[in-house]
Amino acid sequence: MNWHSADIQEIISKLNVNSQSGLSESEAAARFANSGANEIIERGGRSPLRILWEQISATLVLILVSAAAIAAWLGETKNAIAIFAIAALHIFMGYVQEYRAEKSVAALKNISTPKARALRGGAVTEISARNLVAGDIIQLETGAVIPADLRLLETVNLKIQEAALTGESEATSKQSAALSQALPLSDRRNMAYMGTFVTQGRGLGLVVATGMNTELGKLVGLIQETPQKKAPLQNKLDALGENLALIGAGITALVFIIGFFRGDEIRHILLTFVNIALAIVPESFPIVITIALTFGAQRMLTREALIRKLPAVETLGAVTVICSDKTGTLTENRMTVVVLDIAEHALDLTEEIGRSGSLRATRGLGAPAQSSLSLAAIGGALCNDAKLIDTGDDRYHTLGDPTEGALVAAAAKMGYWKSSLDSSFPRAAELSFNSERKRMTTIHDLEQYSPEMLAGLEIGSHRYIAFTKGSVGGLLDVASHIWAEGKSHPLDAEWRAKMEAANERLAKKGMRVLGVAFRLLDSIPDALESNLEKNLTLVGLFGMIDPPRPEVRDAIAACRAAGIRPVMITSDDALTAMEIARQLGITDSSRHSKVISGAEIEKLSSNELKNIVNEVNVFAQIEPEHKLKIVRALQKKGHVVAITGDGVNDAPALRKADVGIAMGISGADISKETSDLILLDDSFTTIIAAIKEGRAVSENIRKFINFSVAGNIGKALVMLLAPFSGTSLPLIPLQALWLNLYIDGLLGLGMSAENPEANASPRKPDSRSIDSQTIWRGALIGALALSVGAWYYFAGRAEWQTMIFASIAFMQIFHALASRSNKAPSVSLLGMLALAVALQITTLYVPSLAKLFEVMPLNGYDLMTAMSMGLVVFAAMELGKKLSVSSNQ
Repeated sequence: MNWHSADIQEIISKLNVNSQSGLSESEAAARFANSGANEIIERGGRSPLRILWEQISATLVLILVSAAAIAAWLGETKNAIAIFAIAALHIFMGYVQEYRAEKSVAALKNISTPKARALRGGAVTEISARNLVAGDIIQLETGAVIPADLRLLETVNLKIQEAALTGESEATSKQSAALSQALPLSDRRNMAYMGTFVTQGRGLGLVVATGMNTELGKLVGLIQETPQKKAPLQNKLDALGENLALIGAGITALVFIIGFFRGDEIRHILLTFVNIALAIVPESFPIVITIALTFGAQRMLTREALIRKLPAVETLGAVTVICSDKTGTLTENRMTVVVLDIAEHALDLTEEIGRSGSLRATRGLGAPAQSSLSLAAIGGALCNDAKLIDTGDDRYHTLGDPTEGALVAAAAKMGYWKSSLDSSFPRAAELSFNSERKRMTTIHDLEQYSPEMLAGLEIGSHRYIAFTKGSVGGLLDVASHIWAEGKSHPLDAEWRAKMEAANERLAKKGMRVLGVAFRLLDSIPDALESNLEKNLTLVGLFGMIDPPRPEVRDAIAACRAAGIRPVMITSDDALTAMEIARQLGITDSSRHSKVISGAEIEKLSSNELKNIVNEVNVFAQIEPEHKLKIVRALQKKGHVVAITGDGVNDAPALRKADVGIAMGISGADISKETSDLILLDDSFTTIIAAIKEGRAVSENIRKFINFSVAGNIGKALVMLLAPFSGTSLPLIPLQALWLNLYIDGLLGLGMSAENPEANASPRKPDSRSIDSQTIWRGALIGALALSVGAWYYFAGRAEWQTMIFASIAFMQIFHALASRSNKAPSVSLLGMLALAVALQITTLYVPSLAKLFEVMPLNGYDLMTAMSMGLVVFAAMELGKKLSVSSNQ
């Protein structure tokens, strides 16, 4: 049932409740037994055991476990323990990251209120909100958290803050009358929703939905139905593991065939398999990649971006689209009067408030226009409950309703301070705003005012002045005159048309428009509602907007220059959204000038939305499920999507996006829990800074992966010598682990600290896990190691295994140096290169280590020969880079 469009009596009948006495305790108990508790239920998600199993069943882990099991069966206890330890490290680090990513919905349990005042059996009783059922009648008052979804029965100046659910920053004025059928959540003014709270007034509400059937519950369900995304880096590593497994299997099969026909012992063949498994698996990946991501996260933190999930650091480097909310991220989340239209004079009021506030905006205006301006400013500030707070340093901020605060600030810019006005024009009575009238009126005593403040207005014997503010259409309906050029004129058809045109002109620029009118009174009317708001004189129109953050336009330009497309998603109307998008450069007349509303998205299939999503940069009047559809459509088009959010309503999209970005200042707990990154300053520019850091990390990780995989392929290829080397192996398990963990690991740490390339573009999300360059580098390392090993083995040299071990180490050292950017290598990389050389020399010449690794000291000639293999790799890679640059020019 559409509760907001149904008549109150129809709903009372539908829910079978007595509006005077509420539900009986027995009936409430029966309904509770049927519907269950009014609470958010955490369900779905992966259990800890499932997450653990996913880590154990990963391809590379299975290879290591198989190798360890075979080594243990063959009696190679030392090697088996070492391999099992490496497998356990892979499992542990993967489990910790995945387990943290699953914890997201628990924060929602803090939103609900523990108690509610319900009408039961003719008496108002405070009960646990958990025990509420459909049909309960709830009392609401200022400060109360809404305990369930309610259809409002009575409202007295009731305002409810629904930002967490709808994204609207202003509290919503509520009413009890039925509304039209097709309305978004934010416009259902006769409803109150679980998790929102009362900021003003009081009322009565009828519970129409509880627990998971509430709008909040539906959002939770949407979050829990949205599977936890897998980071692109993890997908790439999974694909890499499968490819390496295939390469390893191919080399193993070749070794087995050769060994079988040469009559090798099965033990030798199995040990060869163990070594191939150790050689092909990049054991240093978890450590090096985690450290690289951690370094990146620390650098981002210094730029006000807090990383919650480490893989997001690298994913940021691949982002191609940023979907951003408008309010508070692209804009200042502060309503500001930018235009004051006083009957054919439109004034710019965009200057900052200062203690020296003056009539700078009125320069060049004649006295009559200044009189109209003064009257409008004074009226807007007096018919107002907001305050202007001095924060020091000649700066101020407003306290109260954002729209009213904008009017107070506008008056201060022109030299009319709220505190002084309240003293000069004491408030004598008021008629509060309600959503039916859409107006507010205050009556002020004129005994203490200074005549110059109302210059041009003939007060005569009138003792009071009433100021009314509200929608322009509503004021025109109750106005009989207009104040123009310092005097009153009858509001004829021509003047009405002019004011309607001015209202429409401002609205088309995305502004919220309020009018101000006045009426002189001899006395305060007895019946304010029926006698006060009539025969008004319209003074002027205020055009307000939540202005763009001044730094965002440059950030949008930087975003485009970096190959990232900005998209605005907002609950605001299309006119406001398009005007802000135009000002920021998100859209213009020649590019992505189309706007799509949530209602239009409802009519589109997923394929239809996917086909047009690349042509639209502005989405307006968007509901939570629409955000989810937009993210999915962009991902289907091959984009890596980042999206910002601050409310409960944003959580499903934050969970689905490749990078969910929550607001640290204004964000709800659930949005932070489901996000990958938190903006500590709520600024769009911080996203751009984080993406730059992400690209640096992504590029360094890519280089390390290619470097490590090429080396691993080379180490696996050298095992082709095994069938020809009798009972010996070209590399023993501990040597393979040393090369992969210590040499590659140290070099990887150095590479992770490399400075980013200038103007780096986003990493392509569909890039292959192993490219052709990685293959040929691995083949080169394998061929050189095979050649050295075979030369020394068939020459009868006892050092043949040591030469393979040393040659691969030096080839990887020079390989890392050649993998740097075209700039000079970083100090960190040079330091790690020097340390790797020192450690490798130590294994050859320290007796205890030489015994452990089963190697022999090399003479000067042999050592230089091993090092020269590294120089060959370095020269080949540098030549390849120069040829690649030449071919691209």
